[in-house]
Amino acid sequence: MARRRWARWLIGAYIVALGISNGLRSRQRHGGFPDRDEREVTVTLPGAQVPVTVAYREVAPRQPSGLPVVLLHGSPGDNDEVAGVAEYVGRVRRTIAPDLPGFGGSTRRVPNYSIDAHARYVLAMLDSLRIPQAHILGFSMGGGVAISLANLAPERIASLTLLSALGAQEYELLGDYHLNHAIHGLQLAGLWMLTEGVPHFGALDGGFLTIAYARNFYDTDQRPLRQMLNRFQEPALIIQGDKDFLVDPAVAVESHRLVPQSEMIMFRDDSATHFMAFRRPDSLAALVGQFYTRAEAGKSLRRPDASPARIAAAGQPFDPATIPPIVGVALWVLLALLAAATLVSEDLAGIAAGLLIGRGTIGFFGGTMACLVGIVLGDVGLLLMGRWLGRAAIRRAPLRWFVSEGQIDRSATWFEQRGLGLIIVSRFIPGTRLPTYLAAGILHRNTATFVGACLVAAILWTPLLVGASALFGDRVLAAFTSYRQFALPAILVTAVALALVIKLFVPLFSWRGRRLLLSRWRRLTRWEFWPRWAFYPPVVVYVAWLALKHRSLTLFTAVNPAIPGGGFVGESKAQILGGLHHAPARVARWSLLPPASATQRLTQVTKFMTAHQLDFPIVLKPDVGERGGGVGILWTEEAVGNYLDQTGESLIVQEYVGGVEFGIFYYRLPGEPRGQIFAITDKQFPTVTGNGRASLERLILADDRTVSMARFFLTQNAARLESVPAAGEVIRLVELGTHCRGSAFFDGDWVRTPALEEAIDQLSQGYRGFWFGRYDIRAPSIEALQSGTGFKVLELNGATAEATSIYDPKNSVFDAYRVLRQQWTILFEIAAKNVANGAQPTTVGELFRLIDHHRKASRAHVGA
Repeated sequence: MARRRWARWLIGAYIVALGISNGLRSRQRHGGFPDRDEREVTVTLPGAQVPVTVAYREVAPRQPSGLPVVLLHGSPGDNDEVAGVAEYVGRVRRTIAPDLPGFGGSTRRVPNYSIDAHARYVLAMLDSLRIPQAHILGFSMGGGVAISLANLAPERIASLTLLSALGAQEYELLGDYHLNHAIHGLQLAGLWMLTEGVPHFGALDGGFLTIAYARNFYDTDQRPLRQMLNRFQEPALIIQGDKDFLVDPAVAVESHRLVPQSEMIMFRDDSATHFMAFRRPDSLAALVGQFYTRAEAGKSLRRPDASPARIAAAGQPFDPATIPPIVGVALWVLLALLAAATLVSEDLAGIAAGLLIGRGTIGFFGGTMACLVGIVLGDVGLLLMGRWLGRAAIRRAPLRWFVSEGQIDRSATWFEQRGLGLIIVSRFIPGTRLPTYLAAGILHRNTATFVGACLVAAILWTPLLVGASALFGDRVLAAFTSYRQFALPAILVTAVALALVIKLFVPLFSWRGRRLLLSRWRRLTRWEFWPRWAFYPPVVVYVAWLALKHRSLTLFTAVNPAIPGGGFVGESKAQILGGLHHAPARVARWSLLPPASATQRLTQVTKFMTAHQLDFPIVLKPDVGERGGGVGILWTEEAVGNYLDQTGESLIVQEYVGGVEFGIFYYRLPGEPRGQIFAITDKQFPTVTGNGRASLERLILADDRTVSMARFFLTQNAARLESVPAAGEVIRLVELGTHCRGSAFFDGDWVRTPALEEAIDQLSQGYRGFWFGRYDIRAPSIEALQSGTGFKVLELNGATAEATSIYDPKNSVFDAYRVLRQQWTILFEIAAKNVANGAQPTTVGELFRLIDHHRKASRAHVGA
């Protein structure tokens, strides 16, 4: 309990800090902060609504010669990356180095961060500065901007210089746009979570790895660059270092091939890295200056002037053999990315590694080891999550979206029986890893032993996944590339086919799988198991017709004037039980627990049990609820404490009443001296009988009735599924008489007696303002019930109560609709007479308020 309180305080403090941080950040200007020597120009792209400020650094001699030069930086960064080159080139020519939008001193938040959008911003800047033509130099990612700019406005480009610049798509990461886009998307998601989900008060907004950097790559499509380079007509210079680990020298070679008129300079000394622009700005400035002079003098080649051999070579298709393997720092960066990607999806990361291996980009050992390390780290993370967060975390979002408490209980049982071998097995069974590893943490398994088992499992699994992708992945991609117009439908059909194979075909190979498939079929073909959205539409249509007939949308809420909304929705169980105060011996003893701390309410439960001399089990349930939602039958004080810790809503504590359970549907027409029982439901708790050999799980799956709700029973009894009941031992699977929670409902009219009818009528007539509803009652025996003296009321339901005997398997769905139609006809008749006698239906606004209250209360009790 103390740990949970500390956890709540920490979470609360984190949320407050995050709110303050994001509030302060939202008040900061959307633009960057230009350096003192920078200027600003505001541009608006055609069709855009919001103007964008572009900060730029300008260097120029008093008497500039030749055309201006525009230097474009890479990502992440700003014009500082090319400032050294700008300083030297600016001694001769007017030189402009902008901060591309999203970076440096320019507007940080823009709709699009792609190289195409950046090219359009630069073109608008040139228009604003009245520069009709210029030499363009693009460094790194800025090379893509320069190529896009040359494609947008070729008449404005005097020459193109690519300095350690990106180029054709095939040389970027995995070489495929869609795969690269997915990787950049993961990177963007991670940086977004870091930036928006961590209270950093603006410290990360101007850092190196920013949202703008991630968006720059995510928004960019490099596929058109190949054709753009093939179309470029003016002089071009390509400068590259052979030790560049961020942009492979092969990119420059391919760009040089695609632009036959281009000149290429490949540096091969120790400083020939990606950062030549910083380390040798003077020599680079001299080279590009000489190139600009030649271009303006007409001494540099244009595309028509290139040799026929180079023009022919430029027209050849791409040769995949030109893609070199990644080495050095770039290799380690890529392997680290693969390891990190396993934390998002182990399988996708393994497939990506296989594709890289198949293309020769990385080696099999390196790719496999990267995935293996990431997988083991992720497994250990799940262990630590389970250890530190505990079982309570499973009951809350987001973990409860992916794993149920029943799965944890079952994994815990498996651990007790099979030990750490379960970890190895779970690696090969989809859907079992998360609950298994969380359970290991919750059970405080030895970390070193757990890591050893995870390592063995990963060593067995990872090479298989990566190897299969390396062998077959490129063939699949090639097929999709060859039939690109059919790629999306093919992927969708393949995904559906795989899902069907996994869901339908694979289970056929085991008895358990076949029984679970039978369970699915039973729930599909037997109407009593249909979900509410499938069963109730005809009932809703009939009720709407009755409302139209009686000219009132809410007339039905007047059926029970003593109950808010007539008992349609959101009614208080405590208020209804309070209406039976005239017959305390007929009602299971209860008390209302208003919102308070778990400790305070635990004290109230203890006092209630002492006052009424009650022992465990005890019942706790929401004051507002339906269909058994949130009802707990609790056998220990610890279980009561855990239940109370899950919700702050009003609860009812009630004595546990054993015996047989029935639902008795009663109504009385206003003006009539006596009411009558409309229907009686015999509620049978599902059981299985042991044979001394089969486990409880096998008994549930083998039984003709319980197999229909097998998944529910398996979850409810997860902690004891591996137990083997003795021969003849009867195991009750649930304790609640609710159909949706496993109980079987049968027509119970056979227990009707005059004494029972008299007792129910007297009880109902003593409740002023009650005319229509269903009692859920228990009695120690059938005889006690029929005598009309030995039963106790657990609940009383109003307008939306059903004659649940309709769920008797002997009834067809049409029989059920006939009974419900009759039931609602009686309800409207009673409500109309009550209104004639002065009762007021609930207003539409009040009804919606009750519905909203019910929805919130139901959500609060999901994990209870």
